Amino acid sequence: MTNFTYQIPTKIIFGKDEHKNTGKIISEFGIKKVLLHYGSGSIKRNGCYDDVVNSLKEYNIEYTELSGVEPNPKVSLVRKGVEICKKEGIQLILAVGGGSVIDSAKAIGFSALCDNDPWDYFEGIAKPSRAIPVGVVLTLSASGSEMSSSCVITNDELGLKRGCGTELNRPLFSILNPELTYTVDKYQTACGIVDIMMHTLERYMTNIGSASPTDDIAAAIVKSTMKNGVKALENPNDYEARAALMWNGTLSHNGLTGLGRDYFMISHQIEHEISGMYDRISHGAGLAIVFPAWCKWAYKYDIPRFLAFAKDIMEVEDKATDEETILFAIDKLIAFFKSIGMPTSLADADIADESKFEEMAEKCTRYGKRVLGGYINYGVKEIVEILNIAK
Repeated sequence: MTNFTYQIPTKIIFGKDEHKNTGKIISEFGIKKVLLHYGSGSIKRNGCYDDVVNSLKEYNIEYTELSGVEPNPKVSLVRKGVEICKKEGIQLILAVGGGSVIDSAKAIGFSALCDNDPWDYFEGIAKPSRAIPVGVVLTLSASGSEMSSSCVITNDELGLKRGCGTELNRPLFSILNPELTYTVDKYQTACGIVDIMMHTLERYMTNIGSASPTDDIAAAIVKSTMKNGVKALENPNDYEARAALMWNGTLSHNGLTGLGRDYFMISHQIEHEISGMYDRISHGAGLAIVFPAWCKWAYKYDIPRFLAFAKDIMEVEDKATDEETILFAIDKLIAFFKSIGMPTSLADADIADESKFEEMAEKCTRYGKRVLGGYINYGVKEIVEILNIAK
């Protein structure tokens, strides 16, 4: 187990109807003016918008709205949010939605107090030094952005998807009411299941050796997500299943499941290039394609760790050889993804142009300027090999 420092400043308010206390919670921080940030309007259809706005009005909190966040949130909308914050003197950005809305809010927050273009932070040209705080009302169990230090934004003009990690990204508070996820459709629920699993497994699958109890926590989260994910797909209004997914999503990406491990989320990095180039691909769906392909490529570098994955997480009994045990576990994972309606190959996602593989790999390595770590240092050759397995 490696050394670590762990501190999470985000206040979590979890349970039924808690989003109706949004105004009260904000007022306790002495905040009087917020940017209400959300997506295409689903929060208006399910009643969440009215509940939140009524609560803001009850506590005399002024708000300016910015809607229109899309899946794979765009830097163009971030720029609009920055203008609003500077003009209106916004004190907090209230993200009402899922990971895309939260990430857009984070990007606005650390870009609004500077003169740099927001994209500079995602290209590494500048580093955030301060930020307008973000508050969250979560409506989708998936990204874990409600408690994480990460933020991912797409530049639609360049066809690039990039991340910016900083402790400034940790939300001030996050309100988690599982009831708000009842109306999430089966496809997006399934994408969320995959995202939660991958945030955990990409931390688990590293060559540190054993890191108990972190590994035990990670295994429990993955298995709970699989079990309760199936229940939520079968009965969207199953509160306990939705609650488990929501809390698993938060725990999977707040750093807890990586404590004592050095990790580099290579499947996430590769997937960012897929959904950056093919904007119609949801992040979770892209991960369902990439991660099993990466496993088939990488298992030979760490047989003990992949055996732990096979036995402790996928609950596979020993086969004739260690390799057979591992490959059986990977196939079992693929079968699970298929069972919840996820694509498991690039062909499933209607991506057939192999000429794009090298372009994606070049972008992933920043044209040779970035070292992608892990079991080995990944270059263009290795990423193309993984994409070929995924096809």
